[in-house]
Amino acid sequence: MSNYQLIYFPLRGRGQATRYLFVDNGIDYKEENCAQDWVKTYKPKMPFGQSPLLKDGDFEVAQSNTIMRHLGRKHGLYPSDLQEAAKADMITDHVEDIRGPYVRMIYQNYENGKDDFVKTLPEKLGYIENLFKKWGTEYITTKISFADYILFDLLDTLQILTPTCIDALPTLKAFYDRMASRTDLKKYRETEEFKKMPVNGNGKQ
Repeated sequence: MSNYQLIYFPLRGRGQATRYLFVDNGIDYKEENCAQDWVKTYKPKMPFGQSPLLKDGDFEVAQSNTIMRHLGRKHGLYPSDLQEAAKADMITDHVEDIRGPYVRMIYQNYENGKDDFVKTLPEKLGYIENLFKKWGTEYITTKISFADYILFDLLDTLQILTPTCIDALPTLKAFYDRMASRTDLKKYRETEEFKKMPVNGNGKQ
């Protein structure tokens, strides 16, 4: 019986990186769809009035990146070395610097804001490319960590928006391809359930 329950909407959004971590590491979990009666039933129960929420037994963890760090610490996916941990945290925070404007554009200004957002990506993704070249590891650190799933999910989402966004960034593209080829992730991403899952809640992507 699974000890984990992920409460989220039936879309990729901010829950997808957690699903990737679970699937890739063979961690059993159950998912609860909070879309029905969100306002009356679910929202009041959420620590910050938003989802996703992870139930780890009786313990509740909110905030998507905190969920990832919590799972990372529990399952050997959070670097024990302080410098390696800082690298993982640094990429996670930079991903959030990209994802925040992405979400605002998607939900508030898609038609008029998409082109301007896309124009920011070469610089923002270029920072990651440069760090990857400097660090010289296959993943963000010397072995896969929670942050790799967060970055992989972002790159996946951005390539739906603008398919060529990492073509000129060979190290970052190699990382993306490496993640996508991991056996359990590849199998999961080939399922009809995954293919049919919307990226965002408003149909924009």
